[in-house]
Amino acid sequence: MKTTFLFLSSLAIATAPAAENWPQFRGPAGDGHSDAKGLPASFSETENVKWKAPTHGKAWSSPVVWGGQVWLTTATEDGKTLGVMCFDKETGKVLVDKKLWDVAKPQFCHKFNSYASPTPVIEEGRIYVSFGVAGIGCLDTKDGSVLWERRDFVCNHFRGAGTSPIAWGKLLILNFDGSDRQFIVALDKATGKTVWEVTRSIDFKDIQPNGKPDADGDWRKGFGTAHVTDWNGKPLLLSSGAKAHYGYDPATGAEVFRYEFRDAHSAAARPVVGQGMWFITPGFGKKTVIALKLGGAGLLDESAVAWTEKKGAPNKPSVIFDGDLLYMVDDTGIASCLVAKTGETKWRERIGGDYSASPLLADGKLYFFGENGAVVVLAAGPEFKKLSEGKFDAGFMASPAVSGKALFLRTKSALYRVGQ
Repeated sequence: MKTTFLFLSSLAIATAPAAENWPQFRGPAGDGHSDAKGLPASFSETENVKWKAPTHGKAWSSPVVWGGQVWLTTATEDGKTLGVMCFDKETGKVLVDKKLWDVAKPQFCHKFNSYASPTPVIEEGRIYVSFGVAGIGCLDTKDGSVLWERRDFVCNHFRGAGTSPIAWGKLLILNFDGSDRQFIVALDKATGKTVWEVTRSIDFKDIQPNGKPDADGDWRKGFGTAHVTDWNGKPLLLSSGAKAHYGYDPATGAEVFRYEFRDAHSAAARPVVGQGMWFITPGFGKKTVIALKLGGAGLLDESAVAWTEKKGAPNKPSVIFDGDLLYMVDDTGIASCLVAKTGETKWRERIGGDYSASPLLADGKLYFFGENGAVVVLAAGPEFKKLSEGKFDAGFMASPAVSGKALFLRTKSALYRVGQ
């Protein structure tokens, strides 16, 4: 009964009015889809921008939207000050600009990352923020006041934190895949107290594919965000760690299965599910897209793999599943469309630029946001068709948000509302 209640509660969050609210990384269902109609097919720094509001610090987290508010996390470039900003959705006016925590001795963060890369989760009256071990907390959305905080977790993020929290029923779930410890934890959303914590079960064996010891933290590191899906009428928590990809019972943390792919590390994508498969992009190393058949238990072998594809596989951007097709863009600007069931390539084209942000699918259009500030819009479908290109003054590291007929886009220096 407890599991059923939690699952139904999570569905209530996932099915909140998607056209208005964008409550988490990659949207209402966490899959990069928006059901919005009337979004612009063409936009740029000088076209279809309703407002532009400057942001401060160095922060790659994506915006989240609830009601009339748009929220972001922020951090100084040195990681010694962590905070949040909230904007009025209609005007761009800053409603909250607040320091949350000081960090006397921040962990090392790679220059490509930021100290505020995890995207928050928002719901009515509350927003849940994470900066990794530097600070996790629940804030009141009226004024940003801290309702609870956790700063006691131990994990060496090695290159900086990147995992976004997810909400499921009464739980807030986060991956912690560091160079020293690798675990996943569920917190009580009301209090911040730990409900369950599970250590990753893989034995690293201290060997890389090239035969060298893998004590280097990159081979134990992960940036991925977890995801809860419905499988055969039951909730299943999918989570990519270092060199392995796991299924858990989200109510208890009990491991259901583990699939190992030891030729890649530092997985960054959020899981995407379709046609009974989990489409995995395992990260850096041997770039690959893996279609893993759901339904297995224990340690899975290669018989659980439906297909793999190496060409055009992304390291950082998450993929998009849409019915029979799978869309993706790799880090170097090669966009692809595959048949989801078989992995057959329908098209693969270079769209230019470099990519960290995950793409968006809305109203039959695919939106891609580049690190150089370029925007490319394609028609979704089995034939390649470019609809438009645009350019913004600063680059995109954050993924987009949607509310109503507007896109909310965070560049390295500003937040934009874009709409016709």
